[in-house]
Parts: sequence; structure tokens; C-alpha cells
Amino acid sequence: MKRIFLETHNLKNAFTGFGQFNLHLLRGLKNCDDPALKFVVHSKDIVSLKNEFGDFFEYKYYLSLRRYDWAQIRSRYDLWHSVNQSTKIEPKRDLPYVLTVHDVNFIAEISSNLEHPCNIAFKKKLARANAITYISEFAKASTHQHFNVPDVPETVILNGNPSQEAINLDGYFPKNYPKGKYLFTIGEFWERKNFHLLVEMLEHLPEYSLIIAGNNEREYGQKVKRTISDLGLGDRVMLAGRISEKDKQYYLQNSDAFLFPSLREGFGLPPIEAMRFGTPIFLAHRTSLPEVGGDVAYYWHDLEPKKMAEVFLQGMDSYYNDHLINTKKLVERAASFDWNKAAKEYIKVYKSVL
Repeated sequence: MKRIFLETHNLKNAFTGFGQFNLHLLRGLKNCDDPALKFVVHSKDIVSLKNEFGDFFEYKYYLSLRRYDWAQIRSRYDLWHSVNQSTKIEPKRDLPYVLTVHDVNFIAEISSNLEHPCNIAFKKKLARANAITYISEFAKASTHQHFNVPDVPETVILNGNPSQEAINLDGYFPKNYPKGKYLFTIGEFWERKNFHLLVEMLEHLPEYSLIIAGNNEREYGQKVKRTISDLGLGDRVMLAGRISEKDKQYYLQNSDAFLFPSLREGFGLPPIEAMRFGTPIFLAHRTSLPEVGGDVAYYWHDLEPKKMAEVFLQGMDSYYNDHLINTKKLVERAASFDWNKAAKEYIKVYKSVL
């Protein structure tokens, strides 16, 4: 039996895209239950993982000091999977190595200078990879655009849907929710998410309220709060903070539409979660989002708030012109994104390297 080390310390960030990716990949691998492979999960919260997965996985306790050369993991494994491109945790030994690239946003957000420490670290990960997986065609194309990618096998493996299983919400209501029509979005509060544009768009949509979920204590959260205050929309915009899975599914199911005007996404999980419930989705026509939304989403090509409102109203008219058919298309597209299918593809990559 081959032992595969999964560098999954981002499990500690359960509310982020990386955290969700790590957790659902583990669930997919467990469901596949390949008898030829044994996985070692790198995490700090081993107790909660054992509560869910029992002894299916082996566990390696995460220590932040392992990012330093002198404290790197020295154990021998048959293969090491660096589950995201930005982790600083690396093996001390020269092991067969699979790298998953989610995005190279750091080129735009940190530095385009390839000699910047962030980019040097990524180049080193590319250089040691025996195989590279990407979570979207966009992630692959942008990596090739900015970096010299080694001549190793490359595979695009699309993510699954984190909300594939619907929670029973009979009689359930979140602590806070608006009365009347409302729109919903969720994500980390980074500038690229463009939440402030949604607030500005709301000026032109007087019938609607807006819920924005995510950790709004970041610096960008202050900009969003100022926008709400400056426009006098405090009674129509709710900053929900980090929310439970139950609250998220409630908002996804009961909002009039899901909005995602992000400038840069390696993939974008929340739109798939919204599609799962037949909720119409409005996306920026940028980066990987057209891969996610396909022909069932409505797109903002121009991210100017008034024009965004016009596209929204036109899209809602289109959606309700054939409500049942459009809902069915959304649900069917969401079902095409499956973590068990993704896990099988990762296992194929592991075995090809081994």
C-alpha cells in the first residue's frame, strides 16, 4: 500500500476556499476508498477530523514552524501532494511531488516581478513537481502566461460542489434576515471581490436588500462599510460576518439571486452552491467564472453599478420568463461538479506519478 502525504493544513481555515477545497477533497477520497492507497492528512485539528473520518486517514500534527527549512518534515512517503500552491510547508526529502494550482493571483496582487520572494517560492514548487493539477482551465492558462512550467503531466480537475447535500431547513430561520426581496453574496473580504460595487448597484434597485457574508473585519471591509454609510443604505445592507453552513444554505435557497462580481477567481465555489438550489446567479465575466457558470449564468461584462443593475433586471426577467426550465438547468449544471468525480481524477494522477 502506497502512503500519500496530503499537505492540508488549510483545513484550519474552514471558511475560506482553500479550507473548503481541503475538506471536500478528503471526503471525496474517503468515498473512493482506493485499497492501494493510504493517505496521511496534515492538520492541527485532528480530533474533529477523527470524529468525521475515524481511522480511514493517518494524521500528522501541523506545526507552523514546519515552514522553516530546519523543521521540515523528514518522514518518507511514497508521494507528497501540495494541495495548494501557496503553502510554505515542504518535504525535507526529495519525494515524488504533485502540485495543485488554484490561481496565481499573487502576480497581480503582490508583485509581477518574478524575482519577488512570493514568485520565487512558486517557481521552486513548479520545478520540483512531477505532475501539476489545476482547478480550472483559467488557472492553467494564467500559470503558463506568467511562469515557465516544467514539461510534466498537467491535468485540469474541476472542483465539486460544497453544498451537494442539502441540509433540512424545515422551520429554520437565521438569526438575522431581511424582510422582502433580498440578494446574497459570500466570500473573503478582499478588494478583488468587489462587494462595494454591489452596494453601489443597490442604489439602483430600491426593491431589494443585500446580505454579504464573510469576515468583514479585514481592511477592505472598512471600505464596504464606508460605502454603505455614504450611500445611506444601512437599512438595506446586512454584513452577516462568518456564517454557519445552515445559514449559508438558507440564504442560498431563499435569496432572489446570488451575486459574484469578483475580478479574479481560480475557480469560484459559491456560484455552484447557489446553482444547486436553482437560484439565479450573476457573475463578473472574468477569469474562471464563465467556466463555472457556463450558459446558465448571467454575466456582467461592464462592472459599472448602474449598468450592473440593468443587467440584473434583464436577467431576472429572463429567468422568470421560463422559471421551471431555468431552475432545472441551474440544478443540472451544479450536479456536474462532483467531489467524488474530482477525487477519482486526483487518484489517477497519484497513480500515474507512482
